[in-house]
Amino acid sequence: MDRNTIFGLLLIFGIFIGWGVWMTPSKEEAEKQRQMQDSIMMTQVKTHDSLTRIAASKPVKPVEQALAEITSLTDSNVNDTIRRELKARFGNFSQSAVGEKKTYTIENDLVRIDLNQLGGRPWRVELKDYQTYDTLPVILFDSATSAMGLEFFSQSKLINTNQFYFKPFWYNQANKGKTNLSVTGSDSLVFGMRLYADASDTSLNPGSYIEFKYTLKGNKYMIGFDAAFVGMGNVIDKNTTFVNLNWKSDLRTQEQSLENEQRESTVYYRFASEKDVSYLSETKDDKESLGTSVKWISYKALFFTSVLLADKEFEGAEIQTYTKTDKKPDRYLKSMSAVIPLTYQSSGNTVHNMRLYYGPNKYRTLRNYHIQLERQITLGWGFAPMWIINVYAVIPVFDWLESWGLTYGIIILILTVLLKTFLFPIAYWSYRATAKMKVLKPEIEEITKKFTKSEDSMKKQQATMDLYRKAGVNPMAGCIPMLLQFPILIALFRFFPSSIELRQQSFLWAHDLSSYDSIFNLPFDIPFYGDHVSLFTLLMTVSTIIYTKMNNDMMSTGSQMPGMKTMMYIMPVMFLGIFNNYASGLSYYYLLANLFTFAQMWVIRRTINEKKLLLKLQENKKKPVKKSGFQRRLEEMAKQQGVKK
Repeated sequence: MDRNTIFGLLLIFGIFIGWGVWMTPSKEEAEKQRQMQDSIMMTQVKTHDSLTRIAASKPVKPVEQALAEITSLTDSNVNDTIRRELKARFGNFSQSAVGEKKTYTIENDLVRIDLNQLGGRPWRVELKDYQTYDTLPVILFDSATSAMGLEFFSQSKLINTNQFYFKPFWYNQANKGKTNLSVTGSDSLVFGMRLYADASDTSLNPGSYIEFKYTLKGNKYMIGFDAAFVGMGNVIDKNTTFVNLNWKSDLRTQEQSLENEQRESTVYYRFASEKDVSYLSETKDDKESLGTSVKWISYKALFFTSVLLADKEFEGAEIQTYTKTDKKPDRYLKSMSAVIPLTYQSSGNTVHNMRLYYGPNKYRTLRNYHIQLERQITLGWGFAPMWIINVYAVIPVFDWLESWGLTYGIIILILTVLLKTFLFPIAYWSYRATAKMKVLKPEIEEITKKFTKSEDSMKKQQATMDLYRKAGVNPMAGCIPMLLQFPILIALFRFFPSSIELRQQSFLWAHDLSSYDSIFNLPFDIPFYGDHVSLFTLLMTVSTIIYTKMNNDMMSTGSQMPGMKTMMYIMPVMFLGIFNNYASGLSYYYLLANLFTFAQMWVIRRTINEKKLLLKLQENKKKPVKKSGFQRRLEEMAKQQGVKK
């Protein structure tokens, strides 16, 4: 590694440090954040008082357990006994405590949703156009591991709607009685589930109910979801101002690499007053109280997400992500939960208009909703150059190539050619700048021999700078191309593993470009490497080692720091461990990039005549040269240490 490369890496590090300092809030911003935190605390007290009541209340037994205990009683009139016991335990909802677990299906071109009378909620959500890595249906919501329902108090009894049986309601009377409703194209359907309050010990009140209304369009993943409280003023306790919407889910593994899925899975959310999104930790258990208005909350996995959105905003939420250590369900990934307070008014009816999104993390699909859902996809949103490159360059070109019906291996190849062609002038500039220093190597070595003592280091540096100045060489010129290419390299590092377009797309020996391309599974696990051999990663590592050697041979100026050559060869070996579990499409791209770099270096070496370049530099020495500000400061530093010109 030459001095320019070292300086470039240090400069990149300095940019990140500067970015961190720049992003540090000012005193005014810090005060504003403090005031916001105070507001959050006050809002939490206001919006989550019902949580305290729930925590302090006696847990309600499941309906099935309650019925089992009731029917074990030795009473001459079992039916009356059951009725009285249900009334005592469930109050205004005793008639809905028993029923049939009947399923009603609504589906469109993209998604199938099974709704069950028990809880009136989604029982199972399946995406039609996708399969898991082992060809099973992609299920985003399952009754055994997920739930969504309301909690509130009625007659001082804690009511959880998941324990009660809803009645179906067909908004289109032509569909009345049907258990399977479908819609296609731009058409839509509306279906409701209603939980009625009791009118008496033996009948329901048709004018007093809670309704979950689902609106499904034929060509959308987004589903309308309204929660309505109709005629509930005398049913829900009078002092109730908030009803809690509880949403929990155990996410399922859908991909080959559990490690990659876990690394990209967490709870995302967006405050109503902000455009940026936030999220909980992806690598450890985490929770947070969102006391200010929230626009949406999502349970995001690597390639799929479930989102709950408010048409207006939620007052706040308690969100959490955690990993179970025991009693894990089959195909377990992570657990996520949210408690969302919904405002409630006892006078009149209350309706909360919401939406549910069950679908892929596809950039254009999410962006079309215009609520920043696409910012769940890790495209480098924290560093502007990265996401700008991905959003305005890589994704449009990728989509354009995709429209031609090409295989994704060929698309990556063409994308690599286009990027390397675009970067060729920068690569040429970088090599030419380094070549100037290379042809001056004999003179630099003479300076090194002249100043051998450690106390002469400043003299040696000044003499070297004088040589560069007279020859018209800028030692920093080789660093600028590296800085220009760095955001592109990191942007693509983010793009390929997050691109659902590569999911389950095969190329050569890789059966899935979004996952690792194992050609051999090891019977044991190697620390920092894994239990398999990814061929694209192996080839990429070998090509990187070859490139490192060629780079050292071609661009060596004799100014390498001790041990840096060894470090340059250690880095590709580290890449072997890092990329072995990453998307094979990423390793394939880096392999292609190295191969095209070899070709570019071969072309550049034959277009730059080092003898003519040296003659040009010798001619420059004869010309009068004005000292730059940097050179003047360097000489001043030397003079301060006793160096005489």
